Amino acid sequence: MNNHLKKKTVLKLSIAMTAMAMALTSGMAVSQTKTLYIGMNGGVMEKTWTERIFPEFEKANNVKVVVVPGTSSDILAKAQANKDKPQMHVMFLDDGVMARAVGMGLCQKMQPNPQLDEIYPIARFKDDMAAGVTMGMTGMAYNTKMFADKKWTPPTSWMDFADPKYKGKVVFQSLPASSFGLHGFLMFNRIQGGSEKDVNPGFNAWSKTIGPNVLEYIPSSAKLAEMFQNGEVAIAPLTPTSVAVLKGRGIPVEYVQPKEGSVVLMVAQCVIAKNSEPELSQKLAQHLLSAQAQSAGLQYGNQVPSNAKAKANKEADQAVLNRFNEYMKTAVNVDWDTINANRPTWNARWNRVVER
Repeated sequence: MNNHLKKKTVLKLSIAMTAMAMALTSGMAVSQTKTLYIGMNGGVMEKTWTERIFPEFEKANNVKVVVVPGTSSDILAKAQANKDKPQMHVMFLDDGVMARAVGMGLCQKMQPNPQLDEIYPIARFKDDMAAGVTMGMTGMAYNTKMFADKKWTPPTSWMDFADPKYKGKVVFQSLPASSFGLHGFLMFNRIQGGSEKDVNPGFNAWSKTIGPNVLEYIPSSAKLAEMFQNGEVAIAPLTPTSVAVLKGRGIPVEYVQPKEGSVVLMVAQCVIAKNSEPELSQKLAQHLLSAQAQSAGLQYGNQVPSNAKAKANKEADQAVLNRFNEYMKTAVNVDWDTINANRPTWNARWNRVVER
């Protein structure tokens, strides 16, 4: 073969290989896995959703779901900071924080779907801008070992936080950072004769009642496990789900439904407005409301479902649902519109008067 023919052959081979490489690259681009980012609490919730609920959706939609962990306040701050070019696609927030997010225009209306019709009416936000994913309530948790050692009877009332025998043994979540702390304060405020429209009774009485008993104000409940385990805390505001998780880790703790009632606490989801994958995000939100997904949440993470068709897969799960239904008989709702309108003023007052 002369040099001219050799050059032509090499050129043809080069062109063919380039075309093949371009075709392969093009095919890879078409099938490339997309990524959806979802803001939610870390810990048990992140583990349960990541291991038991996301994989089915990921496989069916050729997508990877990545959790951005944080408290509701953290997630809301991230969404607000990037509202013009969101870094997340879906977010989980406590119901009160979600009401703020909706009011700030951070959420996209959920598309009509059968799952929305299956969830409890209380879990549907106005105009379907968000929807409850898990249901719960804030009540009280107490250290069973400490109570047994000291022969104390279990607490029964929000006012037990003010009992002098618990001096230095009460841990309260910070009102500005935690729904648990806010709920506890608002129930105390109601007992003092106040309401969401008037929190003066609660603030005025705090320093002479609960305040002296508080060992520490914490930004979230993550630290409570260690504090209960080490015998530092006697009682703290907490949910039945959180208590069940701690008990599962061998921590000596039990939940109490206060006689004045607990406060309804939902974790709600919304599709973030202006996100880069609106259709996929809507599909993910629908999947997370499904009975199948929520049954898995109940089975593997003690997450009480908002979908009424979710099934208890074992006797223990049914017991969780039965207890939840019993607690709901005395659970109360708080006025989130009033709360959110006044929250900045309350937070400033709390920081100035309570946690000074």
